[in-house]
Amino acid sequence: MTGAVAALRGFGPVFALLFALQFISMGAMEMSGPFWPIHIKALSPSENVFSLAAIGVYICPMLGVSLTSAFWGRMGDRFGNRMMMVRALAGLAITQVLIALAPDVWTILALRFLQGACAGYIAPAQAYGVQVTGGRDRASLFAWLQVATNVGSLGGAFLGGLILDALPFAAVNLTAGVICALCAAIAWASLPAPLHGSAQGAGGAGPARAAALSEAPRLRLSVPGLLSLIGLLLASRMVLQVPFSLYMAEVYGTQHWITGLSYGLLAFGFVVAAPVWARFFAGRPPSFVLGWSVLIAAGCLAVTGLAGSTRVIGLFAALYFAWGLLLGGTTPALLALISAATRGDRQGSVLGLAQSCQQGASIVGIIAGVVATQRFGLEVAFPLVAGLYGLSSLVALGLWLKSRTPTMNKGELF
Repeated sequence: MTGAVAALRGFGPVFALLFALQFISMGAMEMSGPFWPIHIKALSPSENVFSLAAIGVYICPMLGVSLTSAFWGRMGDRFGNRMMMVRALAGLAITQVLIALAPDVWTILALRFLQGACAGYIAPAQAYGVQVTGGRDRASLFAWLQVATNVGSLGGAFLGGLILDALPFAAVNLTAGVICALCAAIAWASLPAPLHGSAQGAGGAGPARAAALSEAPRLRLSVPGLLSLIGLLLASRMVLQVPFSLYMAEVYGTQHWITGLSYGLLAFGFVVAAPVWARFFAGRPPSFVLGWSVLIAAGCLAVTGLAGSTRVIGLFAALYFAWGLLLGGTTPALLALISAATRGDRQGSVLGLAQSCQQGASIVGIIAGVVATQRFGLEVAFPLVAGLYGLSSLVALGLWLKSRTPTMNKGELF
């Protein structure tokens, strides 16, 4: 805890507020996350409608985000990422209230899509963080913002369960809407506009601007390649999103709390490891990060392969935690490379595009997991995940080879 506080203080009080806003708002949005099937089941007129809507209620907001994040990123570069954060939080608040009043599943699905299309909070928060910190230590910056998201998600799900035990499902959404509205008001009143205009931001003036402009060509990085790698890694992770509880029930016959605990260990491992990976990557060249990405993807292949073959629940849970530890070294570090390879005045556009790619990859992963397990059985879930990680490792290897420079030290491994 002391290390976390010191890290947040190291970025300054503005980032501490940004961290808190991300933690609270993302927690509010996840209050309803685990319980949507219960609500959808109660509103569905048939089993077929329930089967479709139970998947759609998760995919619709992802689809909305994937279609609009790049646009909102460009708007952030033009009008300021702080304004885009306020807009996203206000959109989340309004749609949460409307969802609470929705009378049927089709209205809920439409509003969930609209919610994703109006949201896009994370990308401008990342771009704003780059601005207010002057672009320094991006790996740690993105890691801590990702930690805020994951911890908020875990706490939000718990709080949502407490509310649902005492009140109707609509109360969960109404509470989330009020929280997001308060976050929007706090962001508007308390987050300062970056210096020298919102379009350029802190990274758009003086030495930081010059460094950003000169750094991108020198890194010799393929941003589309990095986006592809992030997408593959996320698709691999999301394959088990829908079939996980069914797999646990069929293979282990566990109680629900054990299933929930095992699933939460993935996020817990990420939270524990992401700041550690960020410190490990700090100041390292891109080739070093990409070299470790090859090893991390290969490690995920091995861990998920073992998790799919074991029938010992304790070992399975430990492997799930180890998987989360490995994932802590993936998305934040790769997003930091993308940000570092991008001019300061295009941070919002590129990070918005990255968010679109992540959501699109998550949708592909979810659909692949559902289709594969329904067609071939639950036993193919983990081999599919491991196979995708094998492909991710090959893509990372190609990016590593491409990133190596003629001036690399002979003794440098990555």
